[in-house]
Amino acid sequence: MISESKETLSLQFFMAQKASAFFKLLKFRLSFTVAFSSAIGFILGYPGASYLDIAMVMLGGLLVTGSANIINQVLEKDLDKLMKRTAKRPLPTGQISLSEAIVFCVMLGVAGTLLLGIYFNTLAAALSLLSLVLYGFIYTPLKRINPICVFVGAIPGGMPPLIGWVAATGAIEIEAIILFGIQFFWQFPHFWAIAWVLDDDYKKAGFKMLPTAGGKNLKTAIQIMIYTLMLIPLSLLPLQFGMTGATSAMIAVVCGVLFLAQTFYLMRTCTKKAAMNIMFGSFLYLPIVQIAFVLDKVNL
Repeated sequence: MISESKETLSLQFFMAQKASAFFKLLKFRLSFTVAFSSAIGFILGYPGASYLDIAMVMLGGLLVTGSANIINQVLEKDLDKLMKRTAKRPLPTGQISLSEAIVFCVMLGVAGTLLLGIYFNTLAAALSLLSLVLYGFIYTPLKRINPICVFVGAIPGGMPPLIGWVAATGAIEIEAIILFGIQFFWQFPHFWAIAWVLDDDYKKAGFKMLPTAGGKNLKTAIQIMIYTLMLIPLSLLPLQFGMTGATSAMIAVVCGVLFLAQTFYLMRTCTKKAAMNIMFGSFLYLPIVQIAFVLDKVNL
């Protein structure tokens, strides 16, 4: 009996560890953030949506994004071993085998695409699949080849709210393109700030993420400033096209100005601390602005 109990406990412990490893492989926090953006686009396209509809679009986005994240980790499993930030991921540590990761990836991708296609519409599913391919099979290998990878990665990175809008309306409309544009341009200060902070780690894996050959310099800081500046007029377009009201436009402008001010500090100092401020600022900017859009929309 004691032996059987130990075996049962050992099996339960193994299964718990395995489940935890699969959860880490999913990159749940990142996937949830992407799914949240999809929900933002969906609600803006269909303000009267039920909680079930919102939950389903988020689930579809979560599954497809999780699949794309796993493709990234499968292709970079040997490179992840070289970087302190990623060395303890499930694939480099052997917690999950390559075959297990691939099966899990396919299951998530197929389930997410089918969910979006069947519950919503084919166009939303097709755009999600396109996003997955761009991120997993084009952006990921480009990271070691050319800094243009950030531009390529910004396309699938900007697509979640567009996909949400399409799921709600069945069409790619100007409003969906505006939502895509805001999130697309946001990607540049976001990713370049991360690349600045993690530059030493990225160099170990041969990643070329910063936009200039010199890397952490004034030229890069200026480019970060320019893309951040673009967010201010872009964030006014939802008001111009009747998507939201003046309140969210004011909030978006204030957030944009504060975000922009952080880039001036980076231009003056070119320090890791300044880049880190932009990185954390980017984490705050997008959800605040998107939530403001939604709250303003439902109160119109």
